[in-house]
Amino acid sequence: MQQTGPVSPVEDVGRRPRKEFRQDIEGLRAVAVLAVVLFHADMPGVGGGYVGVDVFFVISGFLITGLLWREQSASGTIRLRRFYGARARRLLPASAVVGVVTAIGAAMLLPPLQARIVIAFDGIASALYVSNYMFIARGVDYLANRTTPSPYEHYWSLGVEEQFYLVWPALILGTAWLIRRVRRRTRVQATSSRTPYLVVLALVAAGSFAISLALTYALPTVAFFSLPTRAWELAVGGLVALTAGQWRRLPSAWAAVAGWTGLGLILLACTVLNTNTPFPGTAALLPVLGTALVIGAGTAAPTSGCGRVLGVSPMRAVGRVSYSWYLWHWPVLLLAPPLLGHPLGLVGRLTAALVSGVLAVLTLHLIENPLRFAAPIRRSPNRSLLLGGAATAVAVGACVALLVSVPIPVGRGAPAATMTITAAPFTLGSNVNAYDAAVRHAYAQVQAALAEAAELKAIPSNLNPSLGGAAGDGQNGNPMNPTCFRLPFQAGQPECALGDTASTTTMVLVGDSHASMWAPAFEKVAVQRHWRLETLAKAGCPLMNLPIGNALSRLVFRCEQWRDEIIARVRSERPRLVVVNMFRGYDRGWTFMPDLTPYDPTWIDSLTRLVQELRATGAKVLVLGPIPNPHSWVPICLSGHLDDATACSPPRSTAVNETGIAAESAATKAGGGQYADLTGLFCTADRCPVIVGNTLMYFDFSHVTVEYSRLLAPAIGALVDRAVASA
Repeated sequence: MQQTGPVSPVEDVGRRPRKEFRQDIEGLRAVAVLAVVLFHADMPGVGGGYVGVDVFFVISGFLITGLLWREQSASGTIRLRRFYGARARRLLPASAVVGVVTAIGAAMLLPPLQARIVIAFDGIASALYVSNYMFIARGVDYLANRTTPSPYEHYWSLGVEEQFYLVWPALILGTAWLIRRVRRRTRVQATSSRTPYLVVLALVAAGSFAISLALTYALPTVAFFSLPTRAWELAVGGLVALTAGQWRRLPSAWAAVAGWTGLGLILLACTVLNTNTPFPGTAALLPVLGTALVIGAGTAAPTSGCGRVLGVSPMRAVGRVSYSWYLWHWPVLLLAPPLLGHPLGLVGRLTAALVSGVLAVLTLHLIENPLRFAAPIRRSPNRSLLLGGAATAVAVGACVALLVSVPIPVGRGAPAATMTITAAPFTLGSNVNAYDAAVRHAYAQVQAALAEAAELKAIPSNLNPSLGGAAGDGQNGNPMNPTCFRLPFQAGQPECALGDTASTTTMVLVGDSHASMWAPAFEKVAVQRHWRLETLAKAGCPLMNLPIGNALSRLVFRCEQWRDEIIARVRSERPRLVVVNMFRGYDRGWTFMPDLTPYDPTWIDSLTRLVQELRATGAKVLVLGPIPNPHSWVPICLSGHLDDATACSPPRSTAVNETGIAAESAATKAGGGQYADLTGLFCTADRCPVIVGNTLMYFDFSHVTVEYSRLLAPAIGALVDRAVASA
């Protein structure tokens, strides 16, 4: 009744038929892989197809738990070398082949900087089956529509599976040991009862589900990718395996109802859920419980009810190649557009998915089955482990070799001059018209440079910072000073004084990373005016009092606590000017209420209240407007267009939210503050360049470089003077 292979879809799908072979499970794997492939192909109506992975998890938990428990109960132990050898022989060769081909494709087709990141981080991590934690560390949002997704992103589930294989045998063996210690019985007697294992799995499922529920809203990336938050899905499959006797006693009619209900729940999840659904959370119950019902019903009547449909030859054929198809489909879909030189429409995406299916069939017959069924390897756990180790070593080695071969791109254009801005001469204390004129004077100089930059083709050879520096570790392009800038989990705010630290006139720059990125400019302003500059910034925490999504988010990120501390600090220090800025891209992946969006009424009302609160301290308030959205990770985009920088320069109409800026400006003025629209420092009337002179303006997709921030100091200084002089 059971197969002994894994799933993610890493299940032993090609085993020669036996009387206990579950054809319905093979067909269920087809449902799962089709859901994932169609989801990634952006097939209308399959917005929740990503739940196919959850189906695989439950199947894997069912099969592996049953396999391990039967061996433990029969022999009193688990032959770990044989278990891991079978996993290695089955999974690692195909995974390594696809991984190497993907790395080669990335090196040939992706922008060089993206290729280096993909190979160095994702490729090697995927070969070592820890890519899920690499994606957590990089803050990847699997369900977001991002500009630079990784062709290895789907390997996250294989990482969860492999980690599951490491933990689960220890869990079974540990339970058996505990039974022997408690009952002091013989080995066979101590391990023959299923009840203790059911209790352990139930506790694992309950604890994991509780963690998953909490982190889905507080740390959605961790909730999505990590084994502890997904273990409950595998445990549910294990619970079905250990209660197989109860499932077999179901009357055929009831088994059919259970099976069809389960399949309906899976299909409902595929069609009703979407990329905006907080996941896994409670939403994962649909595919997980649905899969449990299908498998349990099949235990009672595998060839009736939905099992009859799942067991038909076409479904089984798809299920048989599910592992290889899962491996191939995403890199093919992702690398096909750069290969063909244009984005794919729906027909093109479905064609690419079919091509990946053909590659899956070839992989099954040329790599998976020959190695899995080769008698010399199959008979020897050591040879199986050696094969898996060799496959992993080849994949890692190929990534290292390709990383060396992909050069760090540099501009090929003529050297360009650095933009310069001169401040307008005027006397402090002049009337407001003089300050307005100074702002216009600075903006006009930037506009002249931007007009020239808008037509830039070849990237200057003296680009500053370099593309590699801006996209690498941030030493040349990242203005987030670790002394001044608090990370999401850090509490408090250390003193960070810049400029003339002995001055009695203080200016405060406060907000999230979009405030911190302007510190280089404000530091120059403070030095020139002999002011003290305090930078108070925390990642992911705008100073506005925005509604937090849940209590755990409030506890983990402590944005409200930080905000209260900053407001109290401003009241005590009584600065002359408070400058506020914040990211305008907060959405479902952040800690705030899921329906919060920048510029909506809640956002605008909160901004007005914040300005009023700061003005009540006696300080003048300057709110900086947003910078344009380049719609790409700029250094990566430029690395793929070294001879045409305009390809990475978006039209102003798509990069700037004019309506949102107008609403923020009105809200700021209503609160008694000054608002600075920064669009004129980045865009012409038609386009928003990403290079001006020899200066790279963005170091990622939403932050300015240190260099450009410093260049704009005269313009920022004019805005500061006007804000201080305002009534």
